[in-house]
Amino acid sequence: MPRKGIYRILVCRPNHRLGNTILLTPLIAELERLYKGVEIDILSEGDIAEEVFSTFFSVKNIYCLPKRGFKRPVSFLATLFRVRKVQYDLIVDPCLGSGFARAVTGFLKGRFKLGFSDKPADSKLTHPVPTEAARQHMAQRPINLLRWARQHYAGVVDDATDYPSLDIRLTDTELAQGRAVIEQLSPASQRTTTSPVVGIFGNATGAKRYPAEWWNEFITTFKEMCPASSLIELIPMHGRSMLGDQWPGYYSTDIRRMGAVMAGMDLFITADCGVMHLAVASRVPTVGMFSVTDASVYEPYGCGSRALLTKGLSARETAMQIVRDYATVLGQAGPVDAKPATATTPRAEGINAPGELGQLGLTH
Repeated sequence: MPRKGIYRILVCRPNHRLGNTILLTPLIAELERLYKGVEIDILSEGDIAEEVFSTFFSVKNIYCLPKRGFKRPVSFLATLFRVRKVQYDLIVDPCLGSGFARAVTGFLKGRFKLGFSDKPADSKLTHPVPTEAARQHMAQRPINLLRWARQHYAGVVDDATDYPSLDIRLTDTELAQGRAVIEQLSPASQRTTTSPVVGIFGNATGAKRYPAEWWNEFITTFKEMCPASSLIELIPMHGRSMLGDQWPGYYSTDIRRMGAVMAGMDLFITADCGVMHLAVASRVPTVGMFSVTDASVYEPYGCGSRALLTKGLSARETAMQIVRDYATVLGQAGPVDAKPATATTPRAEGINAPGELGQLGLTH
């Protein structure tokens, strides 16, 4: 891999999930840093990537394969052959264990093809990187991919202590519009600079979702401890409140509008899901609550965000923990309550600790 001469890059990530798409934003930031003046194309699935990367100046083309593409073979193949016409300097397959992404990478044209593989001869890559270099966090694996390759193939040692954060790069106009929505939704009595605005998203997939009774106990405890806080519910895509319509709600099918509204909040609380990643990428301090999935793979980081492991905790204990951890944000002075037994993922010793691989989760 040359240190210079990389101008056209394709990131091959054919996936339609919101979280997995947003987890690509640090990779784009790292490519921009390493290859000044580069033009980046993205191969995705569905139309989410078009919204997520719409304000990225370096991103030129976003090729969107149809979801369940084999049921729409004409559109699927037309998109693939359109991308294949382009000769890229570098194609990056950031996935760990995706046979589909690797097959697509092998089909497309690139001088250099970079990805994870422990079987170089069968990898369809010009520059394979061993999977042990991936490490744990999903958003940081592609960064480690690039840094390992540059060190071993180009002799360049990059700073391994810092990682770009998730960021969908909301514009000033979007941020202003989000603040206006917050103003409209907040009760008149709490429209002051001292009343914290707390967003809650009560939905998630499968076992990651907390039941309505859990949320009722959580919010009752939270409001007892922070009566001045203004709660706003982010309504899921299906258009129904998960909290019984007890609080002002904001609904949008537009990802960036959702992000702009969340960016106007002081704190956002959610289970592990794609909206959690969207909140982090909107630069709002985010508490991601984990009950079944591996927090070290998906935990929010940066901008005061953190993961909270709730297995073994009651809803009341979870609320107490969050209020204590974010006492300054929530305007609480002094001790909030007795500390419940809990566990949170350590920031410095977790995703950024060199050499710690753990179990590599592959999906989200």
